[in-house]
Parts: sequence; C-alpha cells; structure tokens
Amino acid sequence: MEGSAMRPVIGITSAFHEEEEQFCLSRCYVDAVDRAGGIPVILPPLPPESAIVSLQNINALLLSGGGDLDPVFFGEEALPCTKTISPRRDAYELYLARVALERHIPILGICRGMQVLNVAAGGTVFQDVSFAVRQPLQHTQNAPRWYATHLIDITPDSQLAAIFGVRRLRVNTFHHQAVGRVAPGFTIAARSLDGVIEAVESPAHAFAVGVQFHPEGMWEKAPLFLKLFSALTAASITCDCTKKI
Repeated sequence: MEGSAMRPVIGITSAFHEEEEQFCLSRCYVDAVDRAGGIPVILPPLPPESAIVSLQNINALLLSGGGDLDPVFFGEEALPCTKTISPRRDAYELYLARVALERHIPILGICRGMQVLNVAAGGTVFQDVSFAVRQPLQHTQNAPRWYATHLIDITPDSQLAAIFGVRRLRVNTFHHQAVGRVAPGFTIAARSLDGVIEAVESPAHAFAVGVQFHPEGMWEKAPLFLKLFSALTAASITCDCTKKI
C-alpha cells in the first residue's frame, strides 16, 4: 500500500485509569496496526454520543485488552475474583462493539476485547477460568509478554484457521476471565487444551473475530501473529459497510 490516503484507519480502544485520570494503550497495538498497513488511531473512552463520531471516522475497530468487564453487563453480580473494572470504558466499548456489528464494520477483539465483543453480541463471560473448566491451565503467565506458554487448537475451516494457516498454535496468555456462553451467531474458533475458549468469530460478518491471547505482544518476535492485524486491515479495505450512522 502506497501513500497514507490509501491506508485504512483502524480505531484502537484504550484503557482509562480512574484514579490517575489517564488514558493508556500499549505501543504494541499501534505498531502492529501500522506494520500491517493501517493508520492506528487511539480511541479514548467517551460518552455514547461521541462514540458515534468515532465509528464514522474509522474503517475498522480493534478492541484492546485490559481489566475485567463488569459482570452486571452479562447479568451477574460481581464475585470476589472480579478485579478492577472501568465503568466508563465498559459503556463505551460495549456501545462501539454493538454498533460496529450492526454496521458490519470489521472488528477484532483481543483478550478483554474478545469478551466485550461476545457480551455485546449477547454472550456471557465466566468471572474466572476456574468456573469454565475443572482443571485450568495457567492462563496468567509468569513469563515475558512475547513468550508463548500454552497451545490452542484452532477450529478447522474457521476464519482464524485460514488466517494463520495452522491447526495448532502456541500463544501467550494474560487473563482470568473467559468467554462463557458464546453469543448467538458466533462460533468457537479455538480452544486451549483445557477447554477454555480462545477465539470466537461471526460467520455472518466479513470480519468479526476475537482472540483471548495477545498477538500484539508476539508479532515482533513471531511474525506469524502479524497476520491477524493484516487480515483486519484487508477486511477494512474491502468492506462495503456504511459508516454514516
């Protein structure tokens, strides 16, 4: 792709730290989108009326990782295992995801972002992986962010399988919540060997994919993971969705 005019704009959501009153996003997301041919634009959590403007000015949406999603959004009371939540971020990202899905704007959810995507589409989240499977693997690794610590099995014939070109992949992992009931219209695209859902996708959309691992932390040492960002960029170029909301 030559020239910035031809590069699609990829909106990347950011965290909001209440106490410090700071927005925060790892540079790895920005660099991955840039390397994949997109123009990264950081989206701070804003009121819903401003979220509309955000979607009008991007070609694709990347829901980044971060803290826990408030269980109230999937019909539960918070349990002691629930960690820091951000009401402002939750409201903004769930609204963005719902409208993006309605408008068929390409969307990629990473870790927390996958859980937001699933809940926005009508699914649920386990408040801890111990509720998902009886004997979970270590899903919050004590290893460098770029280092892969467990395997996932990718569903044959899934979009994720087409993107990576493999059936089994070793990934990094930094989460304790996990996708519970998969949203209507979505399918499971990968699981870890203990059964935890590691990826979901919507066959009804050109690109609506969520992954539980962190490819933005791996692609510089393992270029295979850049393919996910390249796929999002490609989908944003070919998408014929109407973003005038």
